[in-house]
Amino acid sequence: MRKAKPKKRQVLPDPVFGDVKVTKFVNHLMYDGKKSTSYTIFYTALEVVKNKLPNEEKSSLEIWKAALENVTPQVEVKSRRVGGATFQVPTEIRPDRKESICMKNLILYARKRGGKTMADKLAAEIVDAFNSQGGAYKRKEDMHRMAEANRAFAHFRF
Repeated sequence: MRKAKPKKRQVLPDPVFGDVKVTKFVNHLMYDGKKSTSYTIFYTALEVVKNKLPNEEKSSLEIWKAALENVTPQVEVKSRRVGGATFQVPTEIRPDRKESICMKNLILYARKRGGKTMADKLAAEIVDAFNSQGGAYKRKEDMHRMAEANRAFAHFRF
């Protein structure tokens, strides 16, 4: 490479839980630099999750973290051109990319959902992901299925 790798920016923990992961999620959720709005959406969604799962012994933050774990993919396929043919080569995902993908998928499928407010939609998607169902979970399963189907091309890994 010609240039040096850019430095990783330090992300500050969120004001309520003091968790860096929450801030990263809120940053993905944010539109047009409106961070306070996305914090409001996130915290409201966690309140709704707490109300939806009253008999759960975990806190709403732990439920959210478990939901993220459930939608985190382990492998993905990358296109690799070998002698005129394009192969879908399964590769393991770096930890920081795993985190980013799971957050983006959760938000993407929450936005696609039907519901009144974004907080309600996000809460519904978190509950579904916690119960190993919903759009984001299905996306992870599809990624794993694709990687499994193309396991024969794993020797093309770069």
